[in-house]
Amino acid sequence: MKILGEDKLATSLPVCDLVALVRERAENDCDKTYISFLEDGETVSNELTAGALEIRARAIAAFLQERRLAGERAILIYPPGLDYVEAFYGCLFAGVWAVPAYPPNPIRLKQSLPRLTSIMRDALPAVILTTAAAAPLLEQLASHDPSFTGIPVYPTDSLPDGLCEGWRAAAVSPEDVAFIQYTSGSTSEPKGVMISHRNILHTVEDLARCVAYREWERLLIWLPTFHDMGLICGLVIPLYKGLPMYLMSPMAFLQRPLRWWQAVSNLGITQTVGPNFSYDLSVRKSTPENRAALRLEQLRVAGTVAEPIHRATIESFSEAFAPAGFRREVFQSGYGLAESTLKVSGGFIHWVNVRSAALKENRVEIVPENTEDTQSIISCGTTDMGGQVCIVDPETLCTCPPDRIGEIWVKGPAVANGYWNRPEISERVFRAYTADSGDGPFLRTGDLGFLHDQELYVTGRIKDLIILDGANIYPQDIEWTVQKSHEAVRPGCCAAFSIESDNREHVVVATELFPQVAPACALDQIAKEIRHQVSRYHQVGLHDVVFIKSGSIPKTSSGKIQRHATRRRYLENGLEAYHQ
Repeated sequence: MKILGEDKLATSLPVCDLVALVRERAENDCDKTYISFLEDGETVSNELTAGALEIRARAIAAFLQERRLAGERAILIYPPGLDYVEAFYGCLFAGVWAVPAYPPNPIRLKQSLPRLTSIMRDALPAVILTTAAAAPLLEQLASHDPSFTGIPVYPTDSLPDGLCEGWRAAAVSPEDVAFIQYTSGSTSEPKGVMISHRNILHTVEDLARCVAYREWERLLIWLPTFHDMGLICGLVIPLYKGLPMYLMSPMAFLQRPLRWWQAVSNLGITQTVGPNFSYDLSVRKSTPENRAALRLEQLRVAGTVAEPIHRATIESFSEAFAPAGFRREVFQSGYGLAESTLKVSGGFIHWVNVRSAALKENRVEIVPENTEDTQSIISCGTTDMGGQVCIVDPETLCTCPPDRIGEIWVKGPAVANGYWNRPEISERVFRAYTADSGDGPFLRTGDLGFLHDQELYVTGRIKDLIILDGANIYPQDIEWTVQKSHEAVRPGCCAAFSIESDNREHVVVATELFPQVAPACALDQIAKEIRHQVSRYHQVGLHDVVFIKSGSIPKTSSGKIQRHATRRRYLENGLEAYHQ
């Protein structure tokens, strides 16, 4: 294994935009493979050299330029693979605003189509870019929703390389919009964040500072590339730092989580990333024999993103994969959002123990490890290079003292300029000023947290917070207890929320069960155990426990639980529930 101090840092290209990034790599490292795709998560099926990527980007761009689409929006709807990579950069070369989107599932159109429809109606695209295999389905969507009517569908994988000769270079400003990233929509309709070239390049340089890429590093990511983490880390970082990146389909991971770690082992991967649930799933879906066959001692960074990470997850994964050479010290956590171009803070994992009773009062009281009535909160690392994080009372808009929980406000070069076609919301969210000092403009994240020893700790979302008898209840804490209360409960598939009844607030839990145990198991006994554990650890009595069918809980495109959508379906009797 290489020792960190003995190696040189990977160098960044001094460019001001992503078009220049691709062109310089093509000129200097034409035949070097930068991005590879793992078919079924196991074998390399396709590769992109810097030279091949530039040719494909210019060919697609020339096609778009012929149709005078500069400044327009193009929806990118691709299955996992390198066709999407080519189309994304093709849009940049043409001055077209790329709008990444997830392809609808033809088997589950009712569940998968509404988000895409919302994006179509908001973005008002001029074209849809896809593959030849996916084009027929997309052309048929006009019969399901008029938003698709009259919008041409172009398969970019059918375009010949020879079109690249027709590409006309145009001036690119660092402030130009590179793409529109639609928010995950955990509490409302998705909104399109306008991400500039400058936003992206600042973010990747900050990521490079945080993880300190070495010249010999090999990277892997299975997160969807239509979302900001997969897009920036999977498509931009390898070219910016000159490192090989392996892409893997999210479905390949979900079908067999061990594929992730076999790829890390077989390919000598040094950095990878996944949400909290993926580490839990990797433990549950592997055996000691599976894990013992792996070689993970070269892994230097295992990132945790997209959702809160739990100390129990860190400890259980570290213990389970230790025989393969995995070290707990490689875990990193971070915090970010689309509005800040992915990242706000990050760093290697550690935690503080806080008194639970104080958290309910929005106070932070750090206590020793073995103190009663405490919980561990994982640090999200130090804050953004060149930026500022401030903790603000969301009601008074005054800066909070160090021992108070408040809304996380962010400013800096990674913060986007606003939402596409939503000036009023943009003004409110992106241009906030503190009432006590007048400092700003800040991005209001809508997330709650605190700062301690110059590190950021995130406690929850304002809109998800449950206030019960004057005490703050964080739904993710209840959800964690629920999924640990019984083996029949599916991890990462639980939503806790409040409803009003009899003129007071009550807490409801909706959770999926494993298909093999429901509905045959004794649901009343599982509900009883859930109530007991929630009461024991949170002093909260549950108004209702609803068991819903596997795969039916509302989630965002990045896999986050949509608590507000679950609440709405509950009140409308729209949850696919088992009857106790």
